[in-house]
Amino acid sequence: MPIPLAEQLRPTSLAEYLGQEHLVEKGAILERAIDSGNVPSMILWGPPGVGKTTLASIMSKQMKRTFYTLSAVSTGVKEVREVIANAAEAGDSPFLFIDEIHRFSKSQQDALLNAVEKGIVTFIGATTENPSFEVISPLLSRCQIYILKPLEERHLLKLLEQGRQHLENQLHCIIIIEEPEAMLRISGGDARKLLNALELVVTAEQVQGAEIRITNKRTLSIIQQNLAMYDKAGEMHYDIISAFIKSMRGSDPNASVYWLARMIQAGEDPVFIARRMLILASEDIGNANPNALLLATSCFQAVQMIGYPECDLILSQTAIYLACSVKSNASYMAIRSAQKTFKDQGDLPVPLHIRNAPTNLMKKIGYGKDYKYAHDYDNNFVEMEFLPEKLKDSKFYDPGNNPRENELRARLKAFWKGKYKY
Repeated sequence: MPIPLAEQLRPTSLAEYLGQEHLVEKGAILERAIDSGNVPSMILWGPPGVGKTTLASIMSKQMKRTFYTLSAVSTGVKEVREVIANAAEAGDSPFLFIDEIHRFSKSQQDALLNAVEKGIVTFIGATTENPSFEVISPLLSRCQIYILKPLEERHLLKLLEQGRQHLENQLHCIIIIEEPEAMLRISGGDARKLLNALELVVTAEQVQGAEIRITNKRTLSIIQQNLAMYDKAGEMHYDIISAFIKSMRGSDPNASVYWLARMIQAGEDPVFIARRMLILASEDIGNANPNALLLATSCFQAVQMIGYPECDLILSQTAIYLACSVKSNASYMAIRSAQKTFKDQGDLPVPLHIRNAPTNLMKKIGYGKDYKYAHDYDNNFVEMEFLPEKLKDSKFYDPGNNPRENELRARLKAFWKGKYKY
């Protein structure tokens, strides 16, 4: 089986590596760590095709350490323990690279903790998902998090030129890229997708000794005709989950169930699909329809218990319900606004009257003084200030314009009168 162009051109040193200058250029944090020989365990977080695996491999080569690589998709606790046992015998703190660490279960991640803490291995996890949500706290606390950025156009054009020259030498033909825009667009900043596209277009046009001219029209035509080959490693995974989420957010149940069917047919992890719906239920529906979160949670639990093939019905029911539901992002906007205020204002003091007062001294200095217990008043409400003095009257939650949240707005207005301008 021929080696893909992306693999043939995989960099073997930092000098060849494209992008991520904030991490690897001279004087940057990882370049200094490699130079000092003191690389910490880490998690590389970034979109697909930006060089996470390549960077891990380069670090091991430059430090002359053994490099073990596992994929979370096909690895269990047994394989992890076997690698750790081998690493302990080697004794040089070899690199253990685990791709898609977000797909490791809690027990699989737990199996890494002791080896990482004792330095038996230098662990490098790669993920496209936010590690704060997908990696257990004990492992997270033992690792540095490095964010990899999408490749810029200048990186992609340089990579395209490298690929062109390599294919010219390999295939003994002349390749002229008249219009690179289509290739850049369909790659989505993913180096692997870009080189897959170039290789596919060139081989489709190849006649030994002939001149191959690549235009946007020709690129799109060939990619469309050979979509399965182009997406052989499942790179469209991210495009399709994006289409699925946007269809539900856009209240289109027909498009939602179509993209869901595509993912099910491709064997996408049903837990991944259910988790994304769980996020959408809160982010895009929220209190406009609280039942959406309940159904999405039940769906998430059910697919874990049942799995394929039967769980496709549960996924379908939930996707259609979420798509048809009234929408509101008011809860999402509220927490983002509150987080920004905290970032801007810092740790403002808690008002004395709502502080906890577990000791007599605290009571004497005013902790809890004048606090009013809401349940002692009509409608279980009494007006009182709960925000720091500096944020008095600040409104973070602005209910959406839908029946459920209009009820909430009316209730809040009745309680707080003009305080929050509801």
